[in-house]
Amino acid sequence: MGHEFYGQFVGTLFKQITHLPEFEKDMKKLAKRFTSLEEDLKIFIKVAMNAFHKHNVDSRAIFHISDLGIHSPKIYKAKKFACKALKGKGARSGIRVIYAYHEDQDKVEFIELYYKGDKEIENRERIVKYYGE
Repeated sequence: MGHEFYGQFVGTLFKQITHLPEFEKDMKKLAKRFTSLEEDLKIFIKVAMNAFHKHNVDSRAIFHISDLGIHSPKIYKAKKFACKALKGKGARSGIRVIYAYHEDQDKVEFIELYYKGDKEIENRERIVKYYGE
């Protein structure tokens, strides 16, 4: 999952898109179970993230995690993430995407990807490790 993965969105939707090394491990692990995951992530960036951050459309898919004590960048959790590999689930797939949005730099950094059936909540230690004051 190199820079070419996000290439079509950099410069057109966001100035920069990156991910933490742990996110890549999460993706590799889950992509074995959910084969459409990489394509689903691209659609999520293009549709949901673009609508939420660029057009101020709140479809109740993305939520700000405000109780971390982190003011900048803002950390978000996507609860509605459509995964084609989970047929019949639509946006209620149970896949969760955690990311940081540096509004001043127009930069997205993916932090964590998990399946709600495997764990209930995001890895807050990971978030604080990278973004804590």
